Formats: sequence, C-alpha cells, structure tokens
Amino acid sequence: MKLSQSTEGTILEIKVKPRSSKFEIKPNDSFIILCKEPPIKGRVNRELVKELSKLFKKKVEIISGFKSKQKKILIKNSNVGEIEKLFRHEL
Repeated sequence: MKLSQSTEGTILEIKVKPRSSKFEIKPNDSFIILCKEPPIKGRVNRELVKELSKLFKKKVEIISGFKSKQKKILIKNSNVGEIEKLFRHEL
C-alpha cells in the first residue's frame, strides 16, 4: 500500500479495475480497487470518489490518473496513521 502525507491530507496510490461484480478494495502490495461501473465518461471516477468518501468519512478527490487505471487519490484532512489504522480495522 502506497500512502504519503501532503499538506492537504493523505495521498493513496491505487490501481482501478472497472466492470467488477461489486465495489471491493484489495489491499496488498499494489493497492487494487474493483469498481462496478464501466470506464465511460468518468463513471468509474465518480463511483470511486463516492465510495471512498463513505469509507473514510472525509472528502476524497482524484489528483492524477483521471483517464488511467493508475490513480492518486487525496483524502483531505487526514494523516497516514489514521488511514493505515482504518484499513487494518475495516479490511
């Protein structure tokens, strides 16, 4: 899992796999998130932001990789420690 701290929050580097049967997070060496939506007109990006915002209970935005499977996500007003703790607890 690649997490780094920025002045605005925590940056999470992920890989997205669209058209899955359900939204699912697979935390391992390369952080993989399975999304239900197809990669058409930003639908995967919207699903990703919505679901991660619910999970973290914080504002989430994509900062790079809008048209790529490799993305960087900013979790606003968070620190690396609390995100790591959440993943250990939730997943």
